[in-house]
Amino acid sequence: MATEQEVNNAREKLEKEYKDVMESLGDLYVAVEAVRSAGIGDDIAELLDNVADKAKKARSGGVIGSGAKGHARALKAYRELTEAP
Repeated sequence: MATEQEVNNAREKLEKEYKDVMESLGDLYVAVEAVRSAGIGDDIAELLDNVADKAKKARSGGVIGSGAKGHARALKAYRELTEAP
């Protein structure tokens, strides 16, 4: 049985990971909007490369983050502590 402190720590980690992913998604939305509003004279390939970079960061994290994969790990750990066996 998990202690209350273990559950609280897991919950805090989960909330942090969630927040990080949501911030990364904001960056992704901005990049997608740049492609959507591109004109005939814009470098769409470069804009799409930026979308891919932002999607990768949201999925796997940046230098210090762990992205959606980190959220999945934190969620699994939290569920293991809170769900009945």
